[in-house]
Amino acid sequence: MVNVRDYPQMPTWVQPVLPIFSFSKTSEYHDIMYPAWTFWEGGPAVWPIYPSGLGRWDLMRDDLKKSAAQWPWKKKESKGFFRGSRTSPERDPLILLSREAPELVDAEYTKNQAWKSERDTLGRPPAKEIPLVDHCKYKYLFNFRGVAASFRFKHLFLCGSLVFHVGDEWQEFFYPQLKPWVHYIPVQQDLSDVRELLQFVKENDAIAQEIATRGKEFILEHLRMEDVSCYWERLLTEFSQLLTYKPKRRNNYNLIVHNPSKTELSKVGKPVGYGKVIAELCAACRLMPAEA
Repeated sequence: MVNVRDYPQMPTWVQPVLPIFSFSKTSEYHDIMYPAWTFWEGGPAVWPIYPSGLGRWDLMRDDLKKSAAQWPWKKKESKGFFRGSRTSPERDPLILLSREAPELVDAEYTKNQAWKSERDTLGRPPAKEIPLVDHCKYKYLFNFRGVAASFRFKHLFLCGSLVFHVGDEWQEFFYPQLKPWVHYIPVQQDLSDVRELLQFVKENDAIAQEIATRGKEFILEHLRMEDVSCYWERLLTEFSQLLTYKPKRRNNYNLIVHNPSKTELSKVGKPVGYGKVIAELCAACRLMPAEA
């Protein structure tokens, strides 16, 4: 069963344990993580800049790499930056810090579908949405969870900026490969240490740049579209080996065949045997399925 809802479906206290694939979960769930559909298209709509979602990961990678080249480390503004809606009050301390210490961080709430008044943006008019490519002008970028894990996490690294990742409860399949203080700066979920951390990186610019560079290189080298597809293939292949029965497709089910558009997957070439496609994808595989 493949769950396409935001929230995982198999709590650890439920018996019997069923194999449900979800794109995000916490340690309180047994769900098996798979690469979210947002690598190929869609994701949360952000009006008016992303009306149909963030779009394809391979195209956004190219856009962010170009923007990062325009904003090398020395040209970036030395302050934290965040734009997003108030999906959770956990973000409030950063917004309030921005109002108190604008030299440290520029953080404002934008309008979302649930917005009714300025009360929903902490007493101020909603800020204008900022495209991801324009985040690259800042040295320190904040990532918060949304309803589940944040879709923007992987994007922020490609700016070559230092990512401040708030909380560690929600996970996607590639998160365990990223290490705190190696690829990003970990921040307490209540943001009690955020001012201290911002002061630290401002006073230790060389260390901040090293971490930002490692984070960017990891995403560029290990989260390519062929890596993501290979993860899917390995995940399903290994899972199939655990089955104690032989699956059969019902006669009234329709087979839906996807015709790849211009993505990195199309580099495989003209249609070939299924086994050969898997072999070519897995030859470049950098990510291995994490434990369920």
